[in-house]
Amino acid sequence: MVHKESSRPGDTTGSTYTDLAATTPEAYAIANTSRNLAREVVGNITLEDRIRQRCSVAVGDFSMAELMRFAGDPVEAGVAALVRKAPIIVDIRMVQAGILKRGHESEVICALDYGEEIARERGITRTSAGFLALRDRLEGAIIVIGNAPSALLVVSDMIREGVRPALVIGTPVGFVNAAESKEELRTIAMPSVSNTGTRGGTPVAVAAANEIITIHAERGGHAGPGY
Repeated sequence: MVHKESSRPGDTTGSTYTDLAATTPEAYAIANTSRNLAREVVGNITLEDRIRQRCSVAVGDFSMAELMRFAGDPVEAGVAALVRKAPIIVDIRMVQAGILKRGHESEVICALDYGEEIARERGITRTSAGFLALRDRLEGAIIVIGNAPSALLVVSDMIREGVRPALVIGTPVGFVNAAESKEELRTIAMPSVSNTGTRGGTPVAVAAANEIITIHAERGGHAGPGY
């Protein structure tokens, strides 16, 4: 069973915009202008629309909005995890660097810092090995994968084996297993954000995660109804 997009309408910021990374008037003006344009082109009805907007701005292409896919009410699942201060576990350091450090109290962990022996023994990628080494920390965590299809496939396998993260953001980019790994994620009954095809990468993964962090901060660190 695959959950469909389910965020409720009405929980958006209207004509205002919060950008936790904009610390100067010029930076905020740029971010706000981009977001206003994205609202007009993408729409601004659901929380998922906000992710579509931010991901489109991140890659400078509004066609990205049409590629985004959502399952299992991912925004609410992500916000609830942030309320619990669950860790955010990412595939590479570029994603780790891009995740906002303001607006939440979750630790941001990079899989590359773990699993070196597993990678050497099994001959698998460092990112895959890192997630295997972090298996016990994945429960209830937010997983963000922007570049490593192999790691997303490993995480999907672990979920099928019973590991239950709170949310998986999977947008790996490339021509080898990128599209396939995201398709695999979408077959699992799990809150997730992904996109179709070979596009994606760090900008998309970080944008999706940061919009959820922004929503969490706008609510004052409180989860929505039902969480």
